[in-house]
Amino acid sequence: MTAPRVVLVGPMGAGKTTVGRLLAERWGVPFVDTDDVVEQAEGRTVSDIFVDSGEEHFRDLERAAVTRALAEHPGVLALGGGAVMSDETRATLAGHAVVFLRVGLTDAAARVGLGTSRPLLLGNVRGTMKALLDERTPVYESVSSGSVDTDGLTPGEVADRVEEVLRG
Repeated sequence: MTAPRVVLVGPMGAGKTTVGRLLAERWGVPFVDTDDVVEQAEGRTVSDIFVDSGEEHFRDLERAAVTRALAEHPGVLALGGGAVMSDETRATLAGHAVVFLRVGLTDAAARVGLGTSRPLLLGNVRGTMKALLDERTPVYESVSSGSVDTDGLTPGEVADRVEEVLRG
C-alpha cells in the first residue's frame, strides 16, 4: 500500500487533470483521474452514468474509486469536482497531501465552455457553476493542506505553485 504524492481537488474548470498530468510528468510518477477510473470500469462516460443510472450510482462508484486510489496510487491523483461532498471521502482524505485548485467563476466558465459533457451543468451553466462553487469551496478548503489560485495562470505556473505549497 502506498499513498498519492498529491491529491488535487477543486471545481470543474480548475485544471485538476491538466495540472495533474503535468506534475506527474515532471515527477516521473503515474497520473490518475478518478472520473477516468469510473468511466473505464463502467465502459461509459460520467455523463451517461448520470443520465442512465443517476447521480447516486455515480457517487457510489466515485467513492469506491477514490478510496482505492488513495490506498494504492503512488503518483498524482485528481478527484472529480463533487467527490469531496461525501463524508466518507473527506474522512479518507485525512492525512494525505491535498491541494485545492481554486478558480473563479469567469475562468471556470471559460474553461468548461457550455458544459455539454458535464451532467451537473445542463441548463443555466453560469448559475449552476456559481451555486456549485458557493456550496463546495468551504469543503475543498476543509480537506486541503493548501490552495492555489489558478485564475489567469498557465498550467505550468499552477504546477509550480502546487510544488511550492507541497514544500511548505
